[in-house]
Amino acid sequence: MDTATRDDLTRTLQEIRDAGLWKHERQLTSPQSAHVTTQHADALNFCANNYLGLADDPRVVAAATEALQKWGFGMASVRFICGTQTLHTELEARLANFLSTEVALLYSSCFDANGGIFETLFGPDDAIVSDELNHASLIDGIRLSRARRLRYRNADMSDLAAQLDAAAGARRTVVVTDGVFSMDGSYAPLDQICELAQSHGAMVLVDDSHAVGFVGPGGRGTPELFGVQDRVDILTGTLGKALGGASGGYVASHREIVDLLRQRSRPYLFSNSVAPVVVAGSLAALDLAQEAGELRERLQRHTIDFRALMEEAGFDLLPGTHPITPVMFAGEDGALRATRIAEHMLADGVYVVAFSYPVVPRGRARIRVQLSAAHSEADVRRCVEAFVAARDAVG
Repeated sequence: MDTATRDDLTRTLQEIRDAGLWKHERQLTSPQSAHVTTQHADALNFCANNYLGLADDPRVVAAATEALQKWGFGMASVRFICGTQTLHTELEARLANFLSTEVALLYSSCFDANGGIFETLFGPDDAIVSDELNHASLIDGIRLSRARRLRYRNADMSDLAAQLDAAAGARRTVVVTDGVFSMDGSYAPLDQICELAQSHGAMVLVDDSHAVGFVGPGGRGTPELFGVQDRVDILTGTLGKALGGASGGYVASHREIVDLLRQRSRPYLFSNSVAPVVVAGSLAALDLAQEAGELRERLQRHTIDFRALMEEAGFDLLPGTHPITPVMFAGEDGALRATRIAEHMLADGVYVVAFSYPVVPRGRARIRVQLSAAHSEADVRRCVEAFVAARDAVG
């Protein structure tokens, strides 16, 4: 590397540090769980996407361990060459059945699923209408398409209607939204979105990563929650959150769409297959999620209790019912206060993470608390006590 490039990169890194935006990676010395061990201390974990607590569930671990012996470590190939086992097709069929779609297709991650769908399905004659708060993977995937791109204000149905009107004349139009917006813990109003899309002849694509497995009466996600399972055309999601927490993603949709993705989606065609141990563990996690009514109820109780206790203690929370619970720190010094409180809490044995610009808008810094069914009622109370103690110490 030449000196000028090195100096330029060093300046950029220092700017990130000076802005208080440096992302520290704290290493765990234990499995992912409600209680974890870091290099420095034991801690209650309130910052993972382990919604059902399945990341270290003995039944998931046992299924993965057995698969390691039976199916090997990895496929060393892509799917269409020699990278498909019966395990892969079984998981795809099980996901499609669970999500009430015709078929499903596995990807190495949901980021890859979102990166591979738009370029395959949409071209210069098409229009993509996207919520402004959609996940980065959707934004990047849409950029790969040569379709016309229109953006509507977050969950604003009047603006969505206006953008759909502006997309008139396109060969294909698709409305793209997260099912749950991960920084806010808010739901996309899918019933209204589907109604507007249908009236404009548009398809609907939902990334349901922060909902599949635990949202809705049967844990089938936001389409089930809003009663629109038969009106969402394309579902993408992850196996890396509630469904075992390892890796892998999927597209679940109509057969024609999935068949075309198998033939032309570049992240699918040119990435190694999901490892057999992950597939087997995910199958076990999916079994558990389908029978996890008690876990979902416990998760909801924890969410309600945490919100009530935090509001009683005088904290500012974004409204909602999702286990993602943003604790807000407004003002010019909000980012610094959020960071200091998170650091104080970790020293006190409660692990949370602060978020600030550019991850969230300026002046909207927050600590995103994520509840899990693996937490106990005592864990939830302990988290609130740590927030209060940190606020008292930091000011």
